[in-house]
Amino acid sequence: MRNASAFTLAATALALLAGLLPGATARAQSAADLELRGALEAAARGQPVPPQMRNHPAAGWIEYAQLRRGLDTLPSAQAADFLQRYQGQAVAAAFREDWLRALHKRQDWAGIRAAWSPDIGNTALRCIELDARSRLGAADAAWDEAVAAIWRSSGDSLPDACDAPFAALDARGALTPALRWERLELAAAAWNPGVMRAAAAGLPAEERALAEDYAAFVQAPHARALQWPKTPRSRLVASHGLAKFGKASPDAAEAQLPGYAAALGFDEAERGRVLHQIALWTVASYLPDSARRLALVPLAAYDDRLHEWQVREGLARSDWRAALAAIERMPQAQREDPRWTYFEARLHELLGAPERARPLYARAARSPTFHGFLAADRLGAPYALCPMTLDIDASSRARVANTPEIVRAMALLRADRPGWATREWNAALEKFDDRQRRIAVQVAQDNGWFDRAIFGLGRQPEESRLYALRFPLHHDELIRTEARRNGLDPAWIAAEIRAESTFNPRARSPADARGLMQVLPATGAAVARRLGLPWGGAESLYDPATSIRLGSAYLREMKEKYGLPYVAIAAYNAGPAPVQRWQAQRAGMDADFWIETISYRETREYVARVLAFSVIYDWRLHGAAVPVSERMQGRVDAARKPFACPDAAAAAGDEAA
Repeated sequence: MRNASAFTLAATALALLAGLLPGATARAQSAADLELRGALEAAARGQPVPPQMRNHPAAGWIEYAQLRRGLDTLPSAQAADFLQRYQGQAVAAAFREDWLRALHKRQDWAGIRAAWSPDIGNTALRCIELDARSRLGAADAAWDEAVAAIWRSSGDSLPDACDAPFAALDARGALTPALRWERLELAAAAWNPGVMRAAAAGLPAEERALAEDYAAFVQAPHARALQWPKTPRSRLVASHGLAKFGKASPDAAEAQLPGYAAALGFDEAERGRVLHQIALWTVASYLPDSARRLALVPLAAYDDRLHEWQVREGLARSDWRAALAAIERMPQAQREDPRWTYFEARLHELLGAPERARPLYARAARSPTFHGFLAADRLGAPYALCPMTLDIDASSRARVANTPEIVRAMALLRADRPGWATREWNAALEKFDDRQRRIAVQVAQDNGWFDRAIFGLGRQPEESRLYALRFPLHHDELIRTEARRNGLDPAWIAAEIRAESTFNPRARSPADARGLMQVLPATGAAVARRLGLPWGGAESLYDPATSIRLGSAYLREMKEKYGLPYVAIAAYNAGPAPVQRWQAQRAGMDADFWIETISYRETREYVARVLAFSVIYDWRLHGAAVPVSERMQGRVDAARKPFACPDAAAAAGDEAA
């Protein structure tokens, strides 16, 4: 980055943090927002709504909230009127889906046909419509094909609503044994014996027994398979069953593979399918037989994941030649990823060939990612960054902000209806060109909806360079206060928030982690107790101040326990027990190798992502950044290094962390 740009962007970042620009606007609820929220809540309870709300931009959603509470008894004429009045709007699509489910529950087949829209892609709703057509006597050859297409669409379980059209297809004689076998094979490949049994249920008796035995084998291998007919289907089922077994019990699967392979006549692809899983789940735990089992897998059975694990296995043993050879065996596209280009250079360097390492480092360093930053550190070069600013004139911004869908989306967001807001957002983006879509992301951020940069950008490669949008700065005073209190770098805390919640204070994970820093309630209670703070319960984690206070304190505890930031980041994500195991397995390993050999993919990617985000946030705050190699070791007082855009070609292919 050029010096002038550095100063300008740094000043912009500081202004944002100070709340001087729209990007720092909090998602505060005004009186109008609270009025909408109250109207929606009243409507959902069946209570009167203030008359003036009939003219609100989100009036359709208020009416939707009223109607959906009584769908079981709602007159069809009233539903049709709603759909007609809001035709083409997101609220109509949401209501239509609920209405179709209610009509299905009523068994109102004609009503389903009248309310149907061909734009609906949801599988359960498609099955509801197909069921209605069948009940109304409208099943024909096209109907048969539509139902068969859903039947063969997956080897996993399909919605319960599909059971009736499947039964009707069977009654018409169109659910043929060939179709049943097709789904059974898909289910075998998906390791789903329950679906295999369901598909087998309608087969002729002489075929059903074998099909059920196939399902039993996928559930748990048995010796009866040694007597199966030597057919492609038997080999497919047996190889998938053994592959599934290989994930759970690599040793037993390896011992049993030769017998089944000989009895059924496995070819290389079928043996490779099993050996792939045996090797993968051996090396994923770094068991002693990892290298041998990897070597047994035919090259044709390797995929990107197994190539990567072969590199990690070599790194874990400090066998630099084996790790380098594994990289060299990768497909070219995979090998050229900055991660593997960096490690290829690193291994050449360790093996005494710096002249081969340097051009590889230079190539990797063109990428503004964790491994690109590491490569730049090895070269002593500036970090490559080619930021792009979004030049928005007032009239263009106003046009986007005043688009009805955007107006409704922002109002619903501020009224705490994020799901409905997202429907309106998506409807708006369908109409926007690229420039309007980018402006919409800025409008969303001005309203405190920061994750729209993730979901709204990326359709064009250059959009990765919109760093001000992709890496928002918010709650800066809270972050700075807790950083000082806990002796942490504020860029690190900001990076954790970006990685955990994208600054969404209402974020909640499937594991029940909550708030900006995604703190689990049990962890929050324990940290609050250690700090001597009152614990306000799980709901308190949605408060930004509480989340940042407790999350930063827990991060500091992890740093104090493990000493090194990159290990603390791993512990914040995976918990202490796995980290202790990884430290015991690979004590003293260099930080970059230790991170790459983390067993859990989520944690491995998370650590790299947070470290890269820390560099980006340091740049946003200061126009320069502590080198990531120093940051990993906790040396945040090291001299900051500059950023520079290598050239226009790099800018076009910039892929930020």
